[in-house]
Amino acid sequence: MSSFFYRWLPIFFGCHCRAERSFFLNGRQFPICARCTGELVGILILGITYGIYHPQILYAVLIMIPMIIDGGIQLLTTYESTNIRRFLTGLFFGYGLFYLFVTSMIATYWYGYHFAKML
Repeated sequence: MSSFFYRWLPIFFGCHCRAERSFFLNGRQFPICARCTGELVGILILGITYGIYHPQILYAVLIMIPMIIDGGIQLLTTYESTNIRRFLTGLFFGYGLFYLFVTSMIATYWYGYHFAKML
């Protein structure tokens, strides 16, 4: 099972897997970097809490902005973010992005369902 995650998680997330940007547990590097780990945790948290709490779509978009800013600053300057900051911005981004994805899938289903009933 472990080899499955180490092989497919980097592909799924498009992760660079750089050691200096990854967490380690018992001397073993996580299969994905700190930011992608945060995104995965955000997705899992949304999966658990979706039936309990639905933020407004605007909030889902707003919580994605810190990762875009942090990643953009790192890309354009010599600034290096910490792994904790990468994890937290990834967590918010993963939660927001997956919320938008799930909401759009549900809306697409319902609009399609009601449209088909009119035919």
